[in-house]
Amino acid sequence: MPPGVPHQSPRRREPAVEQAAPGRLAAFLDEHRAGVGALVVAAAAIGLGWAAWSRLGDRVRGAADLMLHPESITVEGVAPWVRADLKTEALRDASLDAGVPLDDPELARRLARAFAMHPWVRDVVSVTMRHPAAADVVVRCREPVAMVAVPGGLLAVDAEAVVLPSDDFTAESAAEYPRITGVPSGPQGAVGFPWGDPLVEEGAAVAAVVGPDWRPLGLSGCRPIGGGQTLRAWELFDEKGRTINFGSAPGRETAGEPTAAAKLARLRSLPEGASADLTTTPPPAVDVQAIPSG
Repeated sequence: MPPGVPHQSPRRREPAVEQAAPGRLAAFLDEHRAGVGALVVAAAAIGLGWAAWSRLGDRVRGAADLMLHPESITVEGVAPWVRADLKTEALRDASLDAGVPLDDPELARRLARAFAMHPWVRDVVSVTMRHPAAADVVVRCREPVAMVAVPGGLLAVDAEAVVLPSDDFTAESAAEYPRITGVPSGPQGAVGFPWGDPLVEEGAAVAAVVGPDWRPLGLSGCRPIGGGQTLRAWELFDEKGRTINFGSAPGRETAGEPTAAAKLARLRSLPEGASADLTTTPPPAVDVQAIPSG
């Protein structure tokens, strides 16, 4: 460097790409102006759509024609002895009482499961979905056959010894059913489940086979007598102290013991107020002819 010339740092050369970038970007935008505009419009539409759905989504999801509400569900087959609001209780216990979206692919199955879990329901026969936003449910209810005497009161059971809701019975309505006495155990599960004691299962079977003949025959109930788990017999009784030996529970008859149907037929033929042993076969009637006079 010649003397007297001040030293100057060499000027930094900017990368060519940075110098040329503004020109290239302008060229690119000019060349793709239509496509870029379309992208901007699409992005704006998506943003507006999302904002609208945020404001209206809950209202749309809750629209009457998109939700199944309890008032649009009909239930058939509820027995006359069921005093509870079966539909309301079933939907409430299954958390379906606030409405269910119709686009739920499991909707029919969820309805069936909700009603099947109610203690009064034995079977859900069918669930039919209808448009707009309606459903028909057909159920078959359990039928009480007896009251089991427990400390403090009575508990209803069906023919399979399933415990039924006590709240649906008054003292007067409970008195219309035969009583099963001599049961030392309490229910092993919740309402709607079997009692869990073979003794109650047998007593319920005896009560079911006598059925509607209890009151016409003046009988009040049944109780186990003698024997152990395999040789137990059952006794029918009334309020006046009359007893009738019924023998083994239906399906548990010993060798040579009459069937439950034969016992019931004989029971119906007994004179009013008579006692009997239904486990034995009565002797055949003797045809006695009068001796002619003269």
